[in-house]
Amino acid sequence: MKRLLLIDGSNLMFRAYYATAYSGNLMQNSKGEYTNAVYALTNMLSKIAEESYTHILIAFDKGKATFRHKAYEEYKAQRKPMPEEFKSQLPHIKEVPKKLGMSVYETEELEADDIIGSLASKYYDDFDAIEIVSNDRDLYQLLNHKVTMRISKKGFNIDQTYTEETLYEDFKLKPSQIPDFKGLMGDASDNIPGIPGVGEKTALKLLHEFGDIESILKNLNELKGKLKERLEKHGKEALRWRELAEIKTDAELDLSLSDLEQKSPDQAALIEFLERMEFHSLIQRFETKKQDVPPLKIVRKSKSVGELLRGHVFLALETFGSNYHNAKKLGFAIISDAGHFFVPYETAVASKAMQDFLRDPSRKKSTFDYKKLLVCLKQDDLDVDGVVFDLLLAAYVLNPLNTKEDFRVVVSNFGYDDVPYEEDVYGKGAKRAVPEEKIYADYAIRKARAIETLEDTLNEELEKRDQQHLLQEVEMPLTKILAAMEHTGVRIDQEALKSFEKELEDELETLTAEIHDMAGEPFNIASPKQLGEVLFEKIGLPVQKRSKTGYSTSIDVLKKLQGKHPIIDKIMRHRTLNKLKTAYVQSLFESVHSDGKIHTIYKQAFTQTGRLSSIEPNLQTIPIRTETGRALRKVFIPDEDHVLLAADYSQIELRLLAHMAEEKQLIEAFEQGDDIHATTGKEILGKDDLAADERRLAKAVNFGIIYGQSAWGLSEELGVSRSEAGEFIKRYYERFPGIKAFMDGVIESAEEQGYVETLFKRRRYIPEIKSKIYAQRELGKRTAMNAPLQGSAADIIKIAMVETDKTLRKNNLKSTMILQIHDELVFNVRKDELSAMKDLVRKTMESAADLRVPLTVDVAYGGNLDEAK
Repeated sequence: MKRLLLIDGSNLMFRAYYATAYSGNLMQNSKGEYTNAVYALTNMLSKIAEESYTHILIAFDKGKATFRHKAYEEYKAQRKPMPEEFKSQLPHIKEVPKKLGMSVYETEELEADDIIGSLASKYYDDFDAIEIVSNDRDLYQLLNHKVTMRISKKGFNIDQTYTEETLYEDFKLKPSQIPDFKGLMGDASDNIPGIPGVGEKTALKLLHEFGDIESILKNLNELKGKLKERLEKHGKEALRWRELAEIKTDAELDLSLSDLEQKSPDQAALIEFLERMEFHSLIQRFETKKQDVPPLKIVRKSKSVGELLRGHVFLALETFGSNYHNAKKLGFAIISDAGHFFVPYETAVASKAMQDFLRDPSRKKSTFDYKKLLVCLKQDDLDVDGVVFDLLLAAYVLNPLNTKEDFRVVVSNFGYDDVPYEEDVYGKGAKRAVPEEKIYADYAIRKARAIETLEDTLNEELEKRDQQHLLQEVEMPLTKILAAMEHTGVRIDQEALKSFEKELEDELETLTAEIHDMAGEPFNIASPKQLGEVLFEKIGLPVQKRSKTGYSTSIDVLKKLQGKHPIIDKIMRHRTLNKLKTAYVQSLFESVHSDGKIHTIYKQAFTQTGRLSSIEPNLQTIPIRTETGRALRKVFIPDEDHVLLAADYSQIELRLLAHMAEEKQLIEAFEQGDDIHATTGKEILGKDDLAADERRLAKAVNFGIIYGQSAWGLSEELGVSRSEAGEFIKRYYERFPGIKAFMDGVIESAEEQGYVETLFKRRRYIPEIKSKIYAQRELGKRTAMNAPLQGSAADIIKIAMVETDKTLRKNNLKSTMILQIHDELVFNVRKDELSAMKDLVRKTMESAADLRVPLTVDVAYGGNLDEAK
């Protein structure tokens, strides 16, 4: 059966873009290219390519003035310019069908509809069926017993076939009446006026009664009132609008039947394109090749393991489960001078030779995710030393955008693809499970071989960039410290947590009753829709912003409404407490292990700044700014006969700004121990003494400068006009010219190199700074201004952790580091070591970096984390 599929590429690509743009999901790859429309279109077309069509063509509008523009100058004139984020994707969009073996056609004189109409007419007799893919109702006029349309009723997937029978069921129209329909009612999307006052219902009624526009005009006497007047005045114009709406079916196209034949996808070119776009989930659909590996040998005798451990060993521990604190440990892939092997976990850990090998610092090992390996083995009282290379950390140091969750995604950044995706091995969702042993054993061996293959390449690149020190002296030693912290965990006072939860629930109940009383009716406070209706319709507060789904009730909106009605403060308090309860309290309860402790996972190779983040649960976002938030810190407690000691860097990013900008006034202020916010406030406000709110303003400006904040952003922060905020920034740069010169230099360097560096050679790549899109470039500049400061601060806290750990061991102290919360380190300190620890920790942290200004550390201790603040 010969089947022709004609795809309205222009309709599809607009739907692909806006379906994700409206939700704010503008995908970008690591090069900063927008890819949301490319991805959605590729996904849809790749599914179509798998179907049984003999011939396929995808038609695009060329975007030029067609014959319709010449006939009516205002045709489509009201359409907004294509967003730059969309426009930048067009070259890639046009690549997609060609890679899938589909013919593409576009011409300046015609729109995609006319190309489709002319091909459907020209080759009508050559096919058993002709299908059109589009949601453009104009194409309904092409429907007949052979020509059908495939449309999407919901979302982006094709879910309905539309026929001439369907058209009649929906509108009681024939395909030939569609141009008359548009001629009467017009088409806002194409800027076709139609008859003033004639909408869809009236147009349908007229066509049902008279058939077409000519018949309507001949029978005007049968009409009455304003409708008759409108048709008498504008009826002939409707003929013109109908002509614009008619799809050409007789255009001469330079396309033969053989040009439309569906071809097999160019597998190599398609995979290369998908990798370039970083569409890893789509690669899985097409990729079939795997390189051969030596025959898989599974070793089942513990006594035999020692014979495998010859020379430099490449080691991959295979586990099942996202949280490695409770994951199932499956086994080790081992590549050594003895060959390629897989050893089930129980066999490996039962081997004395394996235990000795793992502990021996002189036996070289290379792996992926050293921290995970350490934590998993610590659970069985085993340790690992002698690891000289961690592929995950090396990839991260080279470019923090490299390290996605999936091993395959990481290695693909270095041109290596001989590893399946994890989902291909274990499945996903409800079907995720451990497969048979030979499948996961082969997967593990392929990972070990990737480590072996890529180690020299990555090390050479690290040497070239002068980044080996960052990997070997900072990140690798830090791995062992973080593993110990994760394994040790932090104690939680569960009774205090329950009591805190009860306090939150009681206050939330009271607040809910008060809010309902003020509103005059009960409603769901957590529902933006219901809350918006109460605030802006019932109470009548001024509307600040509308979203696609209704009134916006974001925190920014609520802040602007403060003081206009007492319900606002109640709602903001309710929102804060509800977040504490759901996002923090419940999360902590769920994360307590059987030992009464929380064992978080520090994501060492995740953020672009170099900062650590944590999951299971996230302990980096424990709120400290409000009294209620700080109450949550009280549930973190020390071991018996211990106290918690917290050491926190003071204003580290401002100190780094003074150092890196070589700004004399700030350097002097820090050296003298002055209040830095008062110092800058006096300069930008021209005052000798500052009120509390003026110091607050200076503080906001200081941090605004660090984060590259615009005048608009600062005005929102301070509640002042944009011109006032701009004047503050201007005066700041005038009073501190070294900072302006530094920021300008950072931006210029980022524009030239595409990245910025910290004091310790950590790079952050900023592809946005070279974007053709203004908003993206500005974001890139702000990122460039902040990254060296935030990244250097992250490096310093990591160095401090490494040096503090060395000092603890050197002095044989039993106190341990248990938490890192951005610029703060928390220790579980034996009471008899408290005096020594206070002095040791402060001195070590303050000497972690040699700056032009002193690093200052605030140290506090107590019976819980709140007391140690």
